[in-house]
Amino acid sequence: MYAIIESCGRQYKVTEGDVVFFEKLEAEEGKKVTFDNVVLVSDDKKVEVGAPYVKGVKVEGKVVSHGKGKKILVYKYKAKKNYRRTQGHRQPYTKVEITKIKMPTEKSEAKVENAEVKETAAKATTKKATTKKEA
Repeated sequence: MYAIIESCGRQYKVTEGDVVFFEKLEAEEGKKVTFDNVVLVSDDKKVEVGAPYVKGVKVEGKVVSHGKGKKILVYKYKAKKNYRRTQGHRQPYTKVEITKIKMPTEKSEAKVENAEVKETAAKATTKKATTKKEA
């Protein structure tokens, strides 16, 4: 089972047990993180695609650590002017271990449908039970 989730403007393909590097999230180390923006969920048998997100599906993870990525050098140069500038940048990230992909339970949906059918049947029977009084 895998899911494609959206976080910080990017999409990530995750499965249970994966360790994923996200852009820095505002969560402490060891805390749980829930991703509600699930774009696609695939079981071994069926695939659900959201428009734009799949309803009722959540992906849970645990924050492992925070850190900084590899240094990227930014170099400015102007020809014939003796102008050269070098600057470095390290992008912060959050390392998250995916613990669970929660699917909506089909049994609860069936119970809701049965309850709706019972309510409509009860309304129909109460209408038949009323009689007119004759004077």
